[in-house]
Amino acid sequence: QVQLVESGGGLVQAGGSLRLSCAASGRTFSFYAMGWFRQAPGKEREFVGTSWGGGSTSYADSVKGRFTVSRDNAKNTVFLQMNNLKPEDTAVYYCAGTGFGSGLRLAGTYDYWGQGTQVTVSS
Repeated sequence: QVQLVESGGGLVQAGGSLRLSCAASGRTFSFYAMGWFRQAPGKEREFVGTSWGGGSTSYADSVKGRFTVSRDNAKNTVFLQMNNLKPEDTAVYYCAGTGFGSGLRLAGTYDYWGQGTQVTVSS
């Protein structure tokens, strides 16, 4: 069984930064893609960003230029660097992993999920 554990969430003022980490443990194999999603109260889970293959990345328009996804494949860890945070970024952030290489903006593509970490941005 594979487990994903996120860390790094918290409370930050608008304009500030946070770095989320997500480490995979358990059965040893490498995800082809690891991504981040978020869910705000009363809203559906939405795509944030993902990294696949040798380091390709893709981002939601709402975070492009502010957020960066990076991976340490040797440690099966993915990071989400969030800069210039806005109150509308407030949500529970989830990391996810998949062996598939398409549909990476869709939550249903991912097989494994972390428990989520809260990010709150105050105005």
